[in-house]
Amino acid sequence: MFHIIDTDVTIIGGGIAGLWLFRRLNDMGYKALLLENATLGGGQSIKSQGIIHGGIKYALSGYLTEASECIAGMPARWCACLNGEGEIDLRRVRTLSDHQYMWTSGGWGSRMTAFFASKALVGRVDPVSRSELPKVFTDPGFKGKLYKLNECVLDVETVVTELVAGLEDRTLKVDWNRDSVIHFGNNEIQSIECTAGAEHYEIRTRRFILTAGEGSGNILQHWGVTSPEMQLRPLHMVMMKHKYPYPLYAHCISTDATPHLTITSHPADDGQWIWYMGGHMAESGVKRDREAQIAWAKREVAQCLPWIDFSDAEWATLRVNRAEPKQSNRLRPDAAYCQSVGNGLVAWPIKLALAPNLSDEVIKVLKGKGIEPSGNEAFSLPETLPRPPISGPFWRDYFD
Repeated sequence: MFHIIDTDVTIIGGGIAGLWLFRRLNDMGYKALLLENATLGGGQSIKSQGIIHGGIKYALSGYLTEASECIAGMPARWCACLNGEGEIDLRRVRTLSDHQYMWTSGGWGSRMTAFFASKALVGRVDPVSRSELPKVFTDPGFKGKLYKLNECVLDVETVVTELVAGLEDRTLKVDWNRDSVIHFGNNEIQSIECTAGAEHYEIRTRRFILTAGEGSGNILQHWGVTSPEMQLRPLHMVMMKHKYPYPLYAHCISTDATPHLTITSHPADDGQWIWYMGGHMAESGVKRDREAQIAWAKREVAQCLPWIDFSDAEWATLRVNRAEPKQSNRLRPDAAYCQSVGNGLVAWPIKLALAPNLSDEVIKVLKGKGIEPSGNEAFSLPETLPRPPISGPFWRDYFD
């Protein structure tokens, strides 16, 4: 049997960016549908460190950059949602840490003290007194300086869960290689067809919005779109599972413009912690194989945290590609990106924290095109259609 599904907006890609937009549009009364070919949050989102960046790490050169200023308002906006006072109710999201910290040592710490105390960073960076040190830094072996950033760290799986809660019947799991296909023509996405058993569906919409992250590249190629182009910036992240009882959420900074080491901690099912590590080590580590990257990470951790014994830790690595619009000289874009292509919008959030900013840009374009909500009280997909599941923690595939 053949069915037509009419929507105001169809979002292709169920990471945090697509889900935030999906929730916003549905709350505004748009008949919004979300398509995902794997799991919700299962790409870049679940593999991120969950830090709601406020841009401080982009200011390590000693001055505020455009990138640091574009993202500066995001922590407050997320915090309002976490308190149930923002545009989306995220009160049930699990906060792993209220603050990301930054620690320094030696002369570099002295050089940064004056900058962190400047008027430009008041309320965004605060020195931490000895009496307020997190457990990791209470050891006498810690001799450096510690700063508290207005950047919380979230459990990404619970963010995904809350963004889709109550809207599951407006999501659809698609398999572009088997039972689903996008029809292109005249610089537009004409329709999307999918099959479930004996049922055949055609999705028609006023605007298609592409938020598929790395997966956008293949869709753009089939679409015949040459602008915008996508670029990938790879990372080689490191995971360390250990019995040390305390979590750590902090950047270790040195003379580099990128944090020397960025660590977040995530609870494993057996009560141990998994420290997830990025920063300059992850960026430079793309040229190293697994064994070399782990050896490098062991040296970095021993150098940055010499007072802790991690000799019994388990180690693993994870390669992640960050997808974004292509820039000259492959530079990092400063803000969320959205561009109209025919009856579609191609969008990348750039950072997890910028998902609200991306939704603003998309909504602005929709309003500018005269696409208003048509009402969605009775909108839902047939129960026979498959729903995409929520992605679980990625580290479960690496540690027994």
